[in-house]
Amino acid sequence: MIDLSSDTATRPSDAMRDAIHKAPVGDDQRGEDPTVNALQDLGCELLGKDAALFLPSSTQANQIAIRIQTRPGDEVICSENCHIQKYESGGPAVLSGVLLRPLHAPRGIFTAAQLTSAINPEMPHAPPSRMVCIENTHNYAGGIVWDEAAVRAVTDTAEQHGLATHLDGARLVNAAVARGCDLAEIAAPFQTVTLCLSKGLGAPAGALLLGPQELINEARRWKHVFGGAMRQAGILAAGGLHALQHHLPDIEVDHANAQALAEILQSIPGIRLDPWPETNIVFFDITDTGISGTDAMARLQQNGVRASGMGATRLRFVTHRDISTADIHKAGVAIRAAFTP
Repeated sequence: MIDLSSDTATRPSDAMRDAIHKAPVGDDQRGEDPTVNALQDLGCELLGKDAALFLPSSTQANQIAIRIQTRPGDEVICSENCHIQKYESGGPAVLSGVLLRPLHAPRGIFTAAQLTSAINPEMPHAPPSRMVCIENTHNYAGGIVWDEAAVRAVTDTAEQHGLATHLDGARLVNAAVARGCDLAEIAAPFQTVTLCLSKGLGAPAGALLLGPQELINEARRWKHVFGGAMRQAGILAAGGLHALQHHLPDIEVDHANAQALAEILQSIPGIRLDPWPETNIVFFDITDTGISGTDAMARLQQNGVRASGMGATRLRFVTHRDISTADIHKAGVAIRAAFTP
């Protein structure tokens, strides 16, 4: 099966498994796991932040970032269909007691003017606007990358109004490769940043939350409150450490494979790219084929390709390090067969 449903489908390479097997470990809850500490130090170096905290998942990292920078009853401004709003099970309301204010953003990118209009005036009848979250790349919008000017306009506006800023960087590495810059450049405008290790980087689990030392100290306490405390966590951290040390250059291959997939899809009557991929995510609409999304996924699976459904007639392929160029060619044959009348 050629699994194009998500970049979370990766398996540890032999070299990563070896690194995990040999990882020195200690009690992470006491800050004594050397592999976790090495991972956190490398994250700070790559992203240009003062401190980092290793966590089980990006969702937990995002939720802790919200918890340490808001108070119950506050409002967090984000784009509609961002991961924090759409795929984190109502966490902001449950865990932090905050409201989300999603802004209309068909391509996942909202403007400084939209942000300014959304900020509530200081009055007893309105929830205080406290935080702005950006997802980069934006999954549901099709792996779209925020350009530097758009990010700076939003974060500068947030700073002017005293709002905290958080970057959901689940695919931050993909954004950096697409923009041709380093990770620190993308992370720089934000107070806190989430970096996922289990998507394009290919680690089996984990994420980093990065930011100022004072905030990360507070985040460590909430890590325990949210059930994320671990003991000999170096076993997991070793996968992330190996990924950051060795897998960054491979992201370009994922993007090239996504372009090849897009060209295959574009050649099939009735399929429309929605949008043309910028990174490793390929969304496509099959309305004009007359096939439902459910039937299309079943046909693809019968032909050896796994996709994910993102609506009645909108499907998604995601390339990753376990998908080779040869796999893309095989997938092309299967995709054409699946959509042949």
